[in-house]
Amino acid sequence: MPHDPYRALYVHLPFCVKRCAYCDFATAAVPADAPEIDAYVDELVLDIRRKAKEGELGALETVYLGGGTPSHVGLARLSMLLYTLSLSMHLTPEVECTMEANPESLTERMVRDIWALGVNRLSIGVQSFDDDVLRTLGRAHSADEARRAIEAAFTRFENVSLDLMCGIPGQSDESFEESVREAVRLGATHVSVYPLTIEPHTPFDAAVLAGELDEPDDDAEAAHMEIAERVLTEAGFARYEVASYARPGCESRHNIAYWTGVPYLGLGRSAATMTQNAARRMRVKDGQVTDDLDARQMAAEDLMLGMRMTVGVSDERVEQAAALLPELPATLDGLARRGLAEHREGRWRPTELGWLCGNELYGDLYDLAP
Repeated sequence: MPHDPYRALYVHLPFCVKRCAYCDFATAAVPADAPEIDAYVDELVLDIRRKAKEGELGALETVYLGGGTPSHVGLARLSMLLYTLSLSMHLTPEVECTMEANPESLTERMVRDIWALGVNRLSIGVQSFDDDVLRTLGRAHSADEARRAIEAAFTRFENVSLDLMCGIPGQSDESFEESVREAVRLGATHVSVYPLTIEPHTPFDAAVLAGELDEPDDDAEAAHMEIAERVLTEAGFARYEVASYARPGCESRHNIAYWTGVPYLGLGRSAATMTQNAARRMRVKDGQVTDDLDARQMAAEDLMLGMRMTVGVSDERVEQAAALLPELPATLDGLARRGLAEHREGRWRPTELGWLCGNELYGDLYDLAP
C-alpha cells in the first residue's frame, strides 16, 4: 500500500562552532571552512533533487532547517541549499520555512539573503540573557550578541522564535524571569522553553557524576515553567504546546505537524523520516527502522502526541481511537481523577499538572498499545 504524501521536510545540518556541555544531538564542532561541510551540503543538494524527481516534495507545507547550527555553515552554502529547495518545491510564502540560527553566526547580511531565498521564520537559540548562565551552559555567545542577532533578524523577518532553557544549576527564578521578559521586550513572536536534561555521556553528565555540578531540581524547573506561562500570557502569548508559546498566528506549523501525525521527510545525518498509511506508520533514521506501528499503536501515539497540545484531542478522535483501544475511556477517566487531564467543550485536554507529570500522562496513553 502506498504511503501518504509528505507534508513536512526536515533538513539536518549537524555542525556547530562548539558543542555545548549539555548537548547529545548528532552534531560535530568543526571550523566553518571545513571541507566536510562542503561535502555534506553537496550531498544534501543531491538528495533534495533526487526526492523532487521521485515526486516526494510536491505536497510539502513546511520546511525546517535544523541542527546543529545551520547559520554556522555560512551564507554561500545556505544559499545553494535554499536555491535548490526553491527550484525543487517552490518556496512560496504559503510554505512555512524555518531556519535555526545561533547568535554568534547570524549576521544582518545572512538575514537579508536567506529571507530573499524563501526562509520566512527564524528560530534563534538564545537559552538565556544572563551571561553567567550562558557560561554554565558552555554557549558560544554572550547576552549582548544574542540581542544584536535578534535585532538583525527583525530587519527582514516578522516571525522570530527564541529558545530559552530553565532549571539550570545556579539559575535563579529572577534570572529566568528576566530572560523571558527580555525575549518579550525584543519582539519575539514565539518562545520555546526547555527544562535542562542531563543526557548520558555529555560533559554535564560527567560533571554531575563527579559532584562538580548539581542535578537539575524538579521543583525549580516547575517553578520556571510557571513563570514562563505567567509572563508570556500577560504579554499576549498563548501556550499551544507543553513547551511552546506564540503570538496569534505565529505557532510553529512544522512542530504542530510532528504532534498531529503528519508524514514528514528527513534529509541529512540522523534525520528521521515518518511514513504512514491507514494501516501502518514507520520511522526510519540512517537507514534503520526505529518504529513500526500498527493501527492500534498509531491510535495510541496520536492520542499521546495530541495531549502535548493545549487543544488536546476531540471527542470524535477519542471515539475513533476507542474502537481500536477499548480501554481508552477508562484510562481517560483515570487521568481525570488524578488531575492529569480534563474534559470540557467536547475535548480531552492536558492540565498543568498533566504537563508537569508528562511521563505519567503520556505513559498511560502509550501503554494502551505498547
